[in-house]
Amino acid sequence: MKKGEITLTWELLNIIGTLAFAISGALVAMEEDYDILGVYVLGFTTAFGGGLIRNLLIGIPIKNIWEQDFLFGIAFLAITIVFVFPQKWITYWKKWVVLFDAIGLGAFAIQGANYAITIKAPLIAVIIASTVTGAGGGMIRDVFAGRKPMIFHSEIYAIWAALAGLAIGLKLILGLYSTFFLLILIVLFRMLSFYFDWNLPHRINWNLLKKRKDNNSRVWESNKTS
Repeated sequence: MKKGEITLTWELLNIIGTLAFAISGALVAMEEDYDILGVYVLGFTTAFGGGLIRNLLIGIPIKNIWEQDFLFGIAFLAITIVFVFPQKWITYWKKWVVLFDAIGLGAFAIQGANYAITIKAPLIAVIIASTVTGAGGGMIRDVFAGRKPMIFHSEIYAIWAALAGLAIGLKLILGLYSTFFLLILIVLFRMLSFYFDWNLPHRINWNLLKKRKDNNSRVWESNKTS
């Protein structure tokens, strides 16, 4: 990828991810009926939390986060628009929280992996940077909102960010168009996993299975006698 393409890709992913996660955080805050401070705090932490965690993990100076004046301005504007929009519009937008979250996940996952590549990090570090940058902001948002983080219990989520990191770390994604094709794939598969309820394996709860079996047996016996 040429230097101009790298810069353009970097800036576009930054803007897309910041916008998507700032909106996502603000919408979740409004779902929880937070006041104006809570809306801004949740919006900003969702937009920048993943990058903060990434910097801590792979040794990038944290001060780099605070030097992104332009992105902070974009996040502030997005959060403000969400906050002042009429309630009926916000009610409609709340249905799109998962989509905004998926866009933020994809954009920041790719950006995090590219960041690790620029410092010549090993493949495992690229995957970790991709995962925490993509999913970290959403995780902090859910914790601040008093929810179980989607990364741990919901439909397949962070695995898409990890796979993006793997593809970039193996140098399968090298150009501007292939980068944005990867972004579309991440968003698509995240939405499919949400819509079709795709989940990673859970520990089998044998007591719950036995209880369900007993209930089914009672229903069958009841239908048989009637």
